[in-house]
Amino acid sequence: MPSDVFRLAALASVVLGLVAYGAIAGALFFLVLGGTMIPRGLGAPAALDASYCLVILFAGWAAMLDWYPRLAWLDVVVHAAATGLVAAMTQLLLVRLGALPGVDDAGLARPRLGAAVATTALGVSLAVVWELGEWFGHTFLDERIQVGYTDTVGDLTAGSLGAFLAAVLLARGVLLTGSRQ
Repeated sequence: MPSDVFRLAALASVVLGLVAYGAIAGALFFLVLGGTMIPRGLGAPAALDASYCLVILFAGWAAMLDWYPRLAWLDVVVHAAATGLVAAMTQLLLVRLGALPGVDDAGLARPRLGAAVATTALGVSLAVVWELGEWFGHTFLDERIQVGYTDTVGDLTAGSLGAFLAAVLLARGVLLTGSRQ
């Protein structure tokens, strides 16, 4: 399964990041590795699992290789994709916990609309938390982490749009395709 290949790559990234780039990189990739385990624990559909794992692994390496300062557009694209997929995964988590109804819940008149609204709201909220984390990281851990008014507003906008797109895809069942193997 492709997602397991991404999980193995995340594990290798912990070691490589620690050896080649130091403790901050090792910690970053340890978080990425943990993140790649979430879809497996939730029994996420294959499409959501693979895209989520690939995007967070790519995002980690893009940060370590300093691609964001060199490719100005990449930060916005990654924020949109990552926020959308994290929002969809959080939606799935809350459904699995029984805190939110699923997209096909017969007890609601418009469960897909509700799922879309919840996923968008989750994504926007998580984008704000991410930006707070970037500020904290820049201020207390590594000044290479890019922050600033324009960066933050751009990231929040991209993340919000990504969450909305993921919400639409989730509500239409696109991210729910593919069986777990």
